[in-house]
Amino acid sequence: MTDRRETPRKPNRAGGRPGRAGPGAPAGGSKPARSGPPSKKRRDAPANWQVGERIAKYLARAGIASRREAEAMIERREVRVDGHVLTTPAYKVTGREDIRVRGDRVSAPETVRVWRYHKPAGLITTTQDPEGRRTIFDELPKTLPRTITIGRLDLTTEGLLLLTNSGELARALELPRAGFRRTYRARAHGHVNQSDLTQLKSGVSLDDGTRYTSIEATLERETGTNNWITVELNEGKNREVRKALEHVGLQVNRLIRTAYGPFELGAMRPGVVEEIPAAVLISTLSGQVPDSCLPQANRTRPASGKSAPGRRSPAGAKPSSDGQYSRPGGKSHTGGPSQAGGKPPAAGKPRSGGKPPAGARLHRRDR
Repeated sequence: MTDRRETPRKPNRAGGRPGRAGPGAPAGGSKPARSGPPSKKRRDAPANWQVGERIAKYLARAGIASRREAEAMIERREVRVDGHVLTTPAYKVTGREDIRVRGDRVSAPETVRVWRYHKPAGLITTTQDPEGRRTIFDELPKTLPRTITIGRLDLTTEGLLLLTNSGELARALELPRAGFRRTYRARAHGHVNQSDLTQLKSGVSLDDGTRYTSIEATLERETGTNNWITVELNEGKNREVRKALEHVGLQVNRLIRTAYGPFELGAMRPGVVEEIPAAVLISTLSGQVPDSCLPQANRTRPASGKSAPGRRSPAGAKPSSDGQYSRPGGKSHTGGPSQAGGKPPAAGKPRSGGKPPAGARLHRRDR
């Protein structure tokens, strides 16, 4: 996390002199007393801390950057409020100010939006990869605004990945204490029985000191030397499913996330993006996340064809009549449920607009 400190101000003149003496100033360079009202001094924080929200949180809600990235921008003096350069993130705004990042005015935060994305295998869940591999953001439709992922899926894992324009909501859904469970279907090579998998329910301790909490694993069926296993996790540590199954003698050769909390992959094709309606988000997540993370009636989207600073400009793919997005030219991805051998993953009933099935449970997080 960026240190919360205020960068010392630079002196106005070389040698630290306060300023240049104007015409009629007394000899010796001393400054005459002002007879008018006192000058407005620059402040790094408003007097009333009960009003507004911290600038980093506001920028995150506006889709400019995460809170941590916003704090780094402030330290680099890239953020101005009403013409003043901020030097500390300890500053509150109400949204009525003229807020600019690198000279671009920041629009009011949009209403919170969430999308379901069927991530194909072979894509990295990051904005940039040092090794030059393709990322999900290279493949997402350019019509989407700036989005961030809720959790991650590694290179070879496919399935449901949630996207949002709200950093606050992403954090709320990722935290283990939020109780959102991640469900996977794994195809693993080796021999195992249900009693071996039941041992994972009491947790796993690896040789490197890594500790996993309770994991529920159910053997669905065996196909030769491969097994299809349903896995549900309460927390999200790196490659947890693969390492946990390796602990009982299995080698995962395919992994598909089928659900994240109440949201399911359903019958979505690889590469498809589908927005979850605001009404569904409110009814599903109300009481599970802070109200500030949910869509608000007084927040609106930018006009069509316009995008706020830091967001993708509309170009390329367009949403279809059923709310789904696909790449221009109908580009498809490989690695869907019907490929790579074995039975396709159980895909609950397709839902228009991402509406979760009735009675869906809310549990915890995993990658």
